[in-house]
Amino acid sequence: PPAAMPGSRRRQRGVLLAGIALLLAALVLAVVLASVFMPGREAASGRPLRWQDRGTTRNLREIVLGRCYSYLAERHPALGDTDCLKIWESLKYAFIYKNPCNTTAEDYQPLMELASHPIPCNKSLFWSKTNDLAHRYTKSSHGFLTLEDTLLGYMFDGVSWCGDPSAPGINYESCPKRSECESNPGSVFWKTASKRFAEAACGVVQVMLNGSIEAGAFRSSSIFGSIEIFNLNPDKVSEIQIWLMHDIGGPQ
Repeated sequence: PPAAMPGSRRRQRGVLLAGIALLLAALVLAVVLASVFMPGREAASGRPLRWQDRGTTRNLREIVLGRCYSYLAERHPALGDTDCLKIWESLKYAFIYKNPCNTTAEDYQPLMELASHPIPCNKSLFWSKTNDLAHRYTKSSHGFLTLEDTLLGYMFDGVSWCGDPSAPGINYESCPKRSECESNPGSVFWKTASKRFAEAACGVVQVMLNGSIEAGAFRSSSIFGSIEIFNLNPDKVSEIQIWLMHDIGGPQ
């Protein structure tokens, strides 16, 4: 009967409102659960993401600028017009506030351009598993240059860095290992720098390998074996001389 219709509409409206309230409650619960259980919750709460490797080197800015000015003054005065502050800024913008597993070679292109300089022919020295020996050699004999003897390598050798989505945008507590994600800031940087170093080589190229490694001196998984050797330009490189160094941990 017509008189009963207003009450029926009220019941329908009440059921509809109750349904909307339940839906809103479910959405709120879903958001709360997601913030608690989803990966990356540390960043959402203002804490940095947690990784397995050491974090960004403390005072990284001061270290990079100091090394840059030192290199220009003591090792390569001809590069005196290089802007060290711009180099630091380009590094910072390559990783700050970014998820450290999403790094690309393009992120570092401005930095590579700012810090690059010519490598004289017949002076390039590549190495694999001979880090300490190769650099003691170039330090005592200025006839050759490793990547770490260039401005780019000199500034960033031995330091680490990575970003984080939460403030201050830099993770000083931990950074990802290569096993956690290959596209981390350190791995991508050194692969990109190594590729450019190899592309610049010309004339006779030297390679120092460790002949005492049981698995073999040449490792296809190393940066030299997987990146540098493939980017040597056969139109520019006339010869490769390989030095097999044995018992490099023994008496000097």
